[in-house]
Amino acid sequence: MSRTPSREVEAALLSAAEQILVEEGPSALTVRKVASCAGIAPMGVYNRFDGKQGLLEALFVKGFQELHRSIGEATGADARARLCDAAQRYRRFAVEHPQHYALMFERMHEVQPSEPALAEAFAAFEQLVVMVAAVRQQGPFGVGTDVEVAQQWWSALHGSVSLELLGVRFDADPKDSLTRLVDALVAGLVGVAQP
Repeated sequence: MSRTPSREVEAALLSAAEQILVEEGPSALTVRKVASCAGIAPMGVYNRFDGKQGLLEALFVKGFQELHRSIGEATGADARARLCDAAQRYRRFAVEHPQHYALMFERMHEVQPSEPALAEAFAAFEQLVVMVAAVRQQGPFGVGTDVEVAQQWWSALHGSVSLELLGVRFDADPKDSLTRLVDALVAGLVGVAQP
């Protein structure tokens, strides 16, 4: 009888963990449940992921990699249009993957991400910094460094998206609302530079 290759076991466990995350949320993730769903002995979770924390971290990393990829596919006629498209892609990721989004941001304290995992998260933010820097090459755009302006931009987006996911909204169309928010952000940042 041949053994299942380690990479296949790891992929099966991660797939099972992601299925549970999507269907039942982060609190439903247990070693026993993931192992049962994957058809693998619970010891496999410890051997491949060092337990539940390792599974949570793998899902955390996967979420940020997907967010990074999605933002990286932003298109537009110029840097500003690409930044605005990235904002819509950020919202789409959150709306289409609410459980991942919750794990990545609201429940990060449960994940307790390692330095390499945090590096994956920062890579997604660094992409935003690069996009802001490209906009600023076209002219003044906000007060502060590229990192500070990117943080301001992201804070507004994250707040809007998080409220939408919580059901706290008073508009008819959240996508249209985000478009108006992004337009207002751009209007407020364009032509404004460090004194």
